[in-house]
Amino acid sequence: MSESHVEIRYILKFYYRKEKNATHAAKKNCDVDVLNAVSVRVAQNWLKRFQRGNFDVKDESRSGRPVIDKVDAVLKKLEQGQHISSNNVAEELGINHKTVLIHLKKAGYTKKFDTWIPHELTKRNIMNHVVICESLQKRNETKPF
Repeated sequence: MSESHVEIRYILKFYYRKEKNATHAAKKNCDVDVLNAVSVRVAQNWLKRFQRGNFDVKDESRSGRPVIDKVDAVLKKLEQGQHISSNNVAEELGINHKTVLIHLKKAGYTKKFDTWIPHELTKRNIMNHVVICESLQKRNETKPF
């Protein structure tokens, strides 16, 4: 949950305590912050929640399995062998192939030459690129292409 959502909910809570209606609260919110404005319906839902005595501005917990377990399992399989296919990971973990690809992409991995590698360059990779570029530049000075 982003900080802007929490801030908006505190504003709605403020207007609830001032005994303003949801339309007024939503309009004032829109006047202040157009990009993060809430609709009248969202304001009504939050004011009803405050009326019931629940003044917590954070989202309620949801049921279901946490996604983090799947991400950790996918990355653990990848650590065992970088040449493993995403289809094999999906079969072994019993999850959807597309889910595996999404988790690998979010973790910053791409598949190059049948190997899963981090998409970001390490400092060592960057230094190797610089050294190679400098050597090519010096070679071009002595013996042009």
